[in-house]
Amino acid sequence: MNLPPHGMGENSTTSSGADFLAQNISFEQRRKAIYALLIVTLVWGATFIWMKQILNELELEKVEFGKNGVVATVVAARFAIASIVMLALFPKARSALTNKMMWKDGSLLGILLFFAYFSQMIGLDDIDPSVSAFLTSLYVIFTAIITTFLAKKKPTRILISGVLLATFGAGFIEGPPHLSWGIGEILTVICAVLFALHIIFTQRITLRRDPIGVSTTSFIVVTISSILMVFILGDGTDAGQWTLVTSEGVIIPLLLLGLGGTFFCLLILNLFQRYLHPVQAAIIYALEPVWATAYGLGLGMVDWSLWIAIGGGSLFIGNILVEILGKNSDFQEEE
Repeated sequence: MNLPPHGMGENSTTSSGADFLAQNISFEQRRKAIYALLIVTLVWGATFIWMKQILNELELEKVEFGKNGVVATVVAARFAIASIVMLALFPKARSALTNKMMWKDGSLLGILLFFAYFSQMIGLDDIDPSVSAFLTSLYVIFTAIITTFLAKKKPTRILISGVLLATFGAGFIEGPPHLSWGIGEILTVICAVLFALHIIFTQRITLRRDPIGVSTTSFIVVTISSILMVFILGDGTDAGQWTLVTSEGVIIPLLLLGLGGTFFCLLILNLFQRYLHPVQAAIIYALEPVWATAYGLGLGMVDWSLWIAIGGGSLFIGNILVEILGKNSDFQEEE
């Protein structure tokens, strides 16, 4: 995948970190962005419950069409719902359909998001959830590494500490992972890199594109990509492959995924992440497993362990460290 340089202007080639530091971001904008992304992680924490409810209801369909084909159908429906809502609510979303630049940048974000979700899903089929959580959490480190390389600046010690604490907390909240480095682990690491790239390019693209327009085109790209994957991994010619999303016990959590986890969360992300440095945003996103674990405990789906306190505490400390002691100048010039 060729990742074109993006900046503030059409012909700019400045890096993501430089783009961010060049902005006159007010304290109020940054504060609102932090609160908005925290809300995003709260909703994302619930998506694992909704997805689990859907997959539990589709046990027979997973046998008939294959797990990957079923998940591809669910992802297609989830993003289709978000796309329809965007087009119905926002005139800017409809006008984006005829804007070549919106399609160009939306396609980049959509393809990154699609392959990140899909590599994570396929990898999860071969490894334990705790291993998947740990390896996926590496996107925080990858975001810092890639941003440092692009910006040609080195992160401060405070930011490095926050990154390490967030990665440790997200990865160990379910206990120490047991790695064997098979295909599942490798695919999940690839997923982490893709999520890091999505965070970085979201910040860069939404600095110069309307977030509503680029959200719409990226949602449509994920929907189309997922539909194609249904034909590859499932049985797209069988009507049952598509009607499974209307099954009893599926439609409600699917609507919650489409409206909450996709439409609301990704739109808010695109609207507000641009006011934070990509690494700071990644550290906030790492709080998602804390809320997921809290919901799981409340519903009796997760058993309490000391690792929950250790992992959750590390995540919160990492966020507090960066937000209180860190500043917009978390990246400094190389000496």
